[in-house]
Amino acid sequence: MRKALTISAIALVSSMAFGGAATAFAADTPPAAPKTSSGPSPRADATGLKLSASTARPGDSVRFSTDVPDGSTNLSVSSKALGEVKMTDGRGGTAKAVKVEDGTYGVSLTGTGPDGRKIQATAELTVKADEPAPEPTPQASGVNLSTDFGRPGDKVVVTIKTSEKSAFVTSDAFGGQVGLKNAGNGTFTGTAIVAKDVKTGYYGVQAFAGGKRFDTVKFSTEGAGTTPDVKPLKPLKPLNPSEHKKPKGSVNTGQAPVGYLDSETSNG
Repeated sequence: MRKALTISAIALVSSMAFGGAATAFAADTPPAAPKTSSGPSPRADATGLKLSASTARPGDSVRFSTDVPDGSTNLSVSSKALGEVKMTDGRGGTAKAVKVEDGTYGVSLTGTGPDGRKIQATAELTVKADEPAPEPTPQASGVNLSTDFGRPGDKVVVTIKTSEKSAFVTSDAFGGQVGLKNAGNGTFTGTAIVAKDVKTGYYGVQAFAGGKRFDTVKFSTEGAGTTPDVKPLKPLKPLNPSEHKKPKGSVNTGQAPVGYLDSETSNG
């Protein structure tokens, strides 16, 4: 019986000894820091550049905005496709598309971050030039006279339609060159006066546009005091007997030949 108690006592003393040592070790170790979950910290040099349009034509205005850290300095936007770049505030501005070959061009943003490091961002702008307007087809020049006949002192209205910048006519019937005024819409007009010393006949009126003759029209005149050129008929002369032609088989009596009646017919 004593032996059993002794074993139990030893076991109890051992258990208490080890338990105290474990407690003391745990008390000497500092507690671990609690774990927390969070996303990655933002980059101090994160930047961005946005354009109001992805395409533009020469002369179009393009707005832009920047996404840069607070305190950034020396911000600048540049591109071969942009001109007249203006920063309206610390984060944006405007620019005009310039005349360049059709294509896509890079737009660059540069500056200095608050930590002194260089910051940069890019965007793209497509420039498409306007298609050239078709060249107008030259208008065929034409001339018109209010009349194609005149006497000395008569007035003739001359009209030329052309795409050229000047026009006139010239003719001896009008005593030389007649200048025309631009009436607009490609029309030139003026008044020609038939020359006082003009003679009866036909005259050419040469029409010019842009300094080059393009047509000639006919103009007839009747000179002052002109007598119509009518030749009198020659009087008829009687034929001489020798000029008379003697028909064959007949006598030249000047009368129709006398016919003969059949005897049977005459007798009824």
